[in-house]
Amino acid sequence: MYSKEGEYVPFGDNFEFAGAVENYLCDLEVKVMNTLRDIAEAARATAESWDLENKRHYWLEDYNAQIALLITQIVWTEEVNRAFEELESGGEAAMKNYLVEIKNRIGFLITRVREDLSMELRIKIITIITIDVHERDVVSSFVDRKIDDMGSFAWQ
Repeated sequence: MYSKEGEYVPFGDNFEFAGAVENYLCDLEVKVMNTLRDIAEAARATAESWDLENKRHYWLEDYNAQIALLITQIVWTEEVNRAFEELESGGEAAMKNYLVEIKNRIGFLITRVREDLSMELRIKIITIITIDVHERDVVSSFVDRKIDDMGSFAWQ
């Protein structure tokens, strides 16, 4: 698959356009969904090592923009939930610590975007920076307003 921006997503195996058009288009749709699901699952698994091996600002090169953005948002949601759980368990600085982590990740992405990059990678990084800044602002508002309950309206 190729996007209009030139991103390439491999199918993994061949797809044959055979038979009636209404049948093979349905089969193609299933193939696309299954391929993207498999890539997203692999991306989510490798995201576990952001802080250990393949830093996120390099990790995102391995995946198309939509998958990188999707997994980034899934991880952010899980990490915010984890910070709320830590707050509820008495870890008073959990959300503040997570805010520092978000700011560090944005800093690494800003450093990357200043490098000599392909237009495709530059756009991907800028998009993720934009989403990260919004996520930073949300977490910052939790810290500023001392929101420590996962069930708070501000979070839902």
